[in-house]
Amino acid sequence: MGIKGLTQVISEHAPGSIKTIDFEDNSGRKVAVDASICVYQLLYSVRSPDGTQMQTQNGEITRHLIGIFYRTIRLISNGIKPVYVFDGKPPDMKMGELVKRSKRRAADYEKALSRAIERGEVDTFEKNIVQVTREHFDEVKRLLTLMGVPIVEAPSEAEAQCAELVKGGKVHASVTEDMDALAFGSNILLRNIFGGETRKLNVKEFNLKRVLDEMKLTMNQFIDFCILLGCDYCGSIRVVTLLFLYFLH
Repeated sequence: MGIKGLTQVISEHAPGSIKTIDFEDNSGRKVAVDASICVYQLLYSVRSPDGTQMQTQNGEITRHLIGIFYRTIRLISNGIKPVYVFDGKPPDMKMGELVKRSKRRAADYEKALSRAIERGEVDTFEKNIVQVTREHFDEVKRLLTLMGVPIVEAPSEAEAQCAELVKGGKVHASVTEDMDALAFGSNILLRNIFGGETRKLNVKEFNLKRVLDEMKLTMNQFIDFCILLGCDYCGSIRVVTLLFLYFLH
């Protein structure tokens, strides 16, 4: 989920930290890709041209494999070397947020099912519903291993491990839609890098050092600010956040 409203805050208070770049600008570099977000994106969004799921004759869903395969080929063919990072065990502090998400998904499922029943489209609904499982991630890991692409299993959250790889000089940037990679210390964050697959989106490069310089914050202050905005571990503290933003002007 990331940090609530952080993109907007950075756009307003540290615009020089955001740069629009071309996909190919990262040629010759290694990047750490948040594999977990990729798998969820592909399973929930990628469909066949007729709108149905991509699957085998036995009904096994394959769109996550097809999507990862072509994303990886696109990266490599442009000289970008990916390292895919997978989520490990979620931190205990995040359990409350995970329970909330589970309840929201259940509520959304019930609403969608009710609409399908009203329209007489239950069969179509059941064919298109997706439950992301550990098996989907294991299949992606096996595919990447067969392709000779390195994978990393994070001890906890993937974006945190991506940030560690950047901080350790192992890769140039974190590739994730989760802005909390910045709070974890990833100096370079790339968003929308796969956006061109379905729609025209420029790659956005966020530079953490410039964020801190333009907002006149230390790293510890930035982390505190992200917590105030609200993250996966706690809700936002609105009044304090507004005061913080006021003094940034």
